Parts: sequence; structure tokens; C-alpha cells
Amino acid sequence: MNKRYIHYYIYIGSVLLACLWGQDSSAQVLHGGYFSRHYLYRHDLNPAIGNDTTYVSMPGLGNVNAKTMGNFGYKDVIHDNPLYPNESDKRLTTFMNPYLDNPLEGFSKGNNKVSGQFHVGLLSAGFNGLGGYNTVEINARAMAYAKIPYRLIEFAANTGNQYYDIGDIGIMAQGFAELAVGHSRQIDERLRVGAKMKLLLGIGKASVEMNGVTADLANDQQWTIHGDAQSHVSMKGFNYKSEAKEYEGRGTIYHRVNDVDVNGTGIGGIGLAFDLGGVYKVNDDLEVSASLLDLGFIHWSNDMYAINKEKSFTFDGFHDLSITKEKVTHAKYQMQDYMDQVTDFYNLRDCGDQGGRVTGIGATLNLACEYTLPSYRQLRFGALSSTRLQGKHTWTEARVSANYEPLSWLDGNVSLAANSFTTSIGWMLNFHPKTVNFFIGMDHLMGKFSKEMIPLSSNASLSLGLNFTW
Repeated sequence: MNKRYIHYYIYIGSVLLACLWGQDSSAQVLHGGYFSRHYLYRHDLNPAIGNDTTYVSMPGLGNVNAKTMGNFGYKDVIHDNPLYPNESDKRLTTFMNPYLDNPLEGFSKGNNKVSGQFHVGLLSAGFNGLGGYNTVEINARAMAYAKIPYRLIEFAANTGNQYYDIGDIGIMAQGFAELAVGHSRQIDERLRVGAKMKLLLGIGKASVEMNGVTADLANDQQWTIHGDAQSHVSMKGFNYKSEAKEYEGRGTIYHRVNDVDVNGTGIGGIGLAFDLGGVYKVNDDLEVSASLLDLGFIHWSNDMYAINKEKSFTFDGFHDLSITKEKVTHAKYQMQDYMDQVTDFYNLRDCGDQGGRVTGIGATLNLACEYTLPSYRQLRFGALSSTRLQGKHTWTEARVSANYEPLSWLDGNVSLAANSFTTSIGWMLNFHPKTVNFFIGMDHLMGKFSKEMIPLSSNASLSLGLNFTW
């Protein structure tokens, strides 16, 4: 991988990592499938839920999930360049272009957040035995979050103020593999419980935070930036790269982080996590359930630490570079220039490896109830509340769904949801003849795409899987 792009992912990559449609983890699986009786992976949302059949997944294709959530997107960041109005010569530009009208109208006046998650089931199986239902899974997971205050976006666009109280900026990304073993059983005719134990193999975790940030125009050309910035990266073979730079014209030379290097890949940490769940049947028509997922940690073998030792420093400001869609190479170099501006803004110094550290992976709390229509039992209604507990990147979602099973080999549902980012409409279809189970669905419709086939909104999801049953 081009080292510039690794650098890009670490420093502002959570924003665009969330737009790479292969990232879903914290959502685990399709939330809209929680009440679909023939959806084989309901145990990933609540380990107390078992299946009626034995199944084995198609390797790498049994359970693939990608989801992004956010309150801003591509259409808010990238615009048509007004300096090239003709379609034959149209170029793209960012919201920082000074010739745009109302370039910030799509951004939230508070914090602008985006979240991207990825979950791939490499291999999975489920079977009855040992007095209950058992599951064995090998999964790959990744997630990224970013919190960008409106004042930072306003500062980047240089709206004419001479002082900006930006606030706190936070970016985090992590990836790991898991080996999970689960078991659920019926306690009595009403109560069913279950648990999973997960061995976690950490691939990498990176976070960048900058707190209490302000920008003050020192002269017509430079800003004085105040704030506390720090970066933690845990990844095998990872190192910062620095360049020598003079400190504010004083003749003092210091080394500022301007790139990264990764020599080799492998397991960077080992951890353990648990899923716990229960299902209680109130009567023949009403069922309630709850689960707590990903209650665990990863112990990383290294912590590559960087900090801005000078809390006050000069910065030339962000500058827009028009992105020419016809010239991919040119766009790549422009992205490098953007990232150079970002590293100037953070002004980090390499502090070396601080040794091992322990981090959580973010837990999820699910609460649900399901009602089956007494007069027509092929129709069920469900309500699911999900809360992702991830520190500064916590989010919640409430979803209601109608689930219909018209045929013995076909069922599906539609759902409506509201979360910390947006409202959404979801759907699912599940085909399950005797030996094959195939599902496809979305918790959020993808919506419109740009001419470059990039989703305009940061809210979308896609889940699908092929499994064999008997």
C-alpha cells in the first residue's frame, strides 16, 4: 500500500474509511434481521437465539456486512468547481473553494460525525447439541469513527473570521479478527439464555485527538493554533516518519511527523470478549429479549505515541486544490498535498514506543420486543433499541420492523429506524429452501451516487450471505 495513503487513513482516514464500502463491525450484522426466524445470524445480535437447523457457511461469503452512518457525506465535501461551469470542462472541488456559494450548508452546526464498520464471516457453523444450540465462527472486523466540530470545517473554509474556537477533534480506527464459540439453551418453557466467548487477534488500532483547539489570525498569512494533540497507534511494524523543520523562524530545528512506515504485518495484540443474552416468552404472542455484546478488551504489544509538544504554533491554513476527475494521477498528488496540510495542522512529534496498552473494542446493548399477530401468525412486529458504547463515539438507534413469512421457503421484512445520525428505511429478503439459505438486505438504503459511483450520503448498508443447511 502507498505509504501516503496509510498516513491518510491514520490522520483523517476515519472519514473516508467510513466511505469504503467494506467496513462494518460494530453493527455486527443486519439489525433488520433480528426478528426474522430464518435469519441464521441472529445469534450475533443476541447469543441466546438459536436456529432450528444445522448450517455451515460458504467460506468468506456466509455473512458479509458493510455499514456507514453519519450526518454529513460526500456531497457536502465535494462540489462542482464554479470556475469550470461547462460540462465538458467541469472539475471537482472541495467545500474550501472560496468561489462556492453556501459551501457549508450541508454540515451540522454542532459536531459532524461519521462511522464506518465492516464485518466478514470467514467461516461459521451452527448445530444442536450439548443440550442447546452451538455456534463456531471466525470473523474479520474493522471500524472507524470521526468527530469533526463545525468550527473546524468553518476554519478550513476560511469564512472570514480572525478567530475560531474549534473545540475537540477525534478520529479512531481499529481492526481485528475473532474466533467465537457460542452456546444457548432453554432454561424453562419461557426463558432462554446464551453466551459467546471470543478470542480476539488485533491487527491495529489508531486514534488521533486534538482538544481545546483555537485558531487566531496572527497576520495576513499565518494562523496561531492552540491545542493539545496526541496520536496513539498500535500495529506491528508501525513507525512514524519525521522531517526537520524550523520552529517559527527562531532558528530552532525540530522533527515533525509527516508520514508513517509499516514494515510487515501480523498480530499486534491479543484479547478476549464475551456476548451475553436472554430471551423471555411473556405469552404465545409476546416475547422480550436483551443482549450485551463485545464486552472485552485487546492488549496491544506496542503504543507508538506522538504529541504536539508546543501547544502554540503557526499554521499557514487549509487551501483548496481542485480535483480533476479526468486526471486520476493529478488527484492523487492533490490528496498528498491535502494530507501535508493536515500534518502541519496537528504538528505532532514522535515520542516512540510507550510499550503495551489495553483498549476496549466497544460494547453494544440491545433491547427488543416482538409481537406475533394472533389471527395471522405469519406476520410479526418487532422493536429493537441498540446503543453502541464507544466513549466519545457512542451512538444509539431505535428500529421497528414488520416481518412476513408468506411461504415456507421465503420470508422478509421492512423496517424504519432513527439513530444518532439520521432516519432510515431498511429491508431484507431471506430465501431458505431445504439445503440452501441466502439472505440480502439493507438497514439503510444507499440512495443516490455521484458520477464517480460514490454514495452521496454517508448513510448506507448492505448485508448478504450464502449458507448450507440440513
